[in-house]
Amino acid sequence: MSPAQSNALAQLWPRYGIDHAPAIIDFERAFGRRAPVVLEIGCGMGETTAAIADARRDTDFLGVEVHGPGVGALLARIEAMGLSNVRVVRHDAVEVVADMIARDTLAGVHVFFPDPWPKKRHHKRRLLQPAFVKELAARIGPGGYLHAATDWEEYAQAMLAAFEAEPLLRNTVTAFAPRPVTRPLTKFESRGQRLGHAVFDLVFERR
Repeated sequence: MSPAQSNALAQLWPRYGIDHAPAIIDFERAFGRRAPVVLEIGCGMGETTAAIADARRDTDFLGVEVHGPGVGALLARIEAMGLSNVRVVRHDAVEVVADMIARDTLAGVHVFFPDPWPKKRHHKRRLLQPAFVKELAARIGPGGYLHAATDWEEYAQAMLAAFEAEPLLRNTVTAFAPRPVTRPLTKFESRGQRLGHAVFDLVFERR
């Protein structure tokens, strides 16, 4: 962790951080207003989260990330860009969803370029398994959305199967969607393109 990231974590966490606890987050209290809330899982170094939050100031974003340097970098971006609509939880996303997010409360969920765990023996470690997809879908309000993206085709196909098998979700297109203009081009996507990987977006709606 760089000194700047460490300082941001120490100084800005009290303002923008939410500690993990087995208690449902009161979004209106956490953000100081009533607005749609989007859950962003795996914020990385925060570039995409900050860019989307900046473009959608009428929406609140709850970022979940376990990587300390990434959390520090995101906090610094929030402060530098004056993003009053972002809060961050530094904890495992599966536990955050189970412990802290009420059912039918989210306007959307973003999961961009999660770790693909490409070796077959590691597939069980992948985040977007059917059981977790079910939990996510239950926390999205009717009419909300689940948007995921990956540059690993085999993982994309597994995601598609898991999403389509979930009764609470409906695909907005046939199979994979074009990249929505609302999702910025990420460094992971650029890297994948350099390696010759296609990028797959999945945009599903909560029934």
